[in-house]
Amino acid sequence: MSSGADEHPGWWGRPVAETRWVLEAWRLSVDPLFLHPSGVPRGDGRPVVLVPGFLAGDQTLSALALWLRRLGYRPSVAGFITNTDCSDRAYDRVLRAVRRAHDRHGRRVAIIGHSRGGHYVRALAADHPEVVSHAVSVGSDLNGMLGISIPTQAAVTGTRLALGALGRGRRPGCFTLFCDCPFAQAFRAPADPAVRLTSIYSRGDGVVEWEGCVTPGATNVEVTGSHVGLIVNRKVYRAIATALAEPELDLAPSREPEPAPAPGRAG
Repeated sequence: MSSGADEHPGWWGRPVAETRWVLEAWRLSVDPLFLHPSGVPRGDGRPVVLVPGFLAGDQTLSALALWLRRLGYRPSVAGFITNTDCSDRAYDRVLRAVRRAHDRHGRRVAIIGHSRGGHYVRALAADHPEVVSHAVSVGSDLNGMLGISIPTQAAVTGTRLALGALGRGRRPGCFTLFCDCPFAQAFRAPADPAVRLTSIYSRGDGVVEWEGCVTPGATNVEVTGSHVGLIVNRKVYRAIATALAEPELDLAPSREPEPAPAPGRAG
């Protein structure tokens, strides 16, 4: 999330209600959907890159990764421990992971991001349709990144100050609304029509204001649940399965990936 605490005043969120993620995780763990996936479209072997939210690491998406593998996809992660780095650096990390998956499997990749991870999903949907086919955000403000609770804004401000002190930001406006880095520019651009963009959200989200998750050009899917619990929410899993099963859209001729050069000897 790229904002300062003084840029979006007023909403304290629902921190107590967020504790229900434990119940959501339990309900998923005993649901036949998770144990033996049925009643949803099966995967076609497509690679899927998973991106965690702010302050979270790859391990928070382990249940989703396990389920996607059971469903017939090939999930992988981007290598995050806390997802608190400069947004542009983190964007590069995600893009490298997507390109690795694309090169390994020889086909365009689906990407799923929770919370802040959804911001990178949104940017890649605009910037790199040649390697991304499906882009799914879960509980992410895709309109301005700033629709977050006051406690979350405070955490973002602390992270912004730490990045500045460590010299990690690539732009003076890093972690603010006013940053002009390549990631921020891609986020503000419209999604490419060759990428299927899906935004999954909950009106009961206690961290991100749900209105920011509803964005033009996306298939907006409402579920019930907490913000943290969206990554272990059976309704979200059903929505993800439906989104990934949509047929891949054709690229514009100008965006077709160039073939790899044939191997040859050095002169």
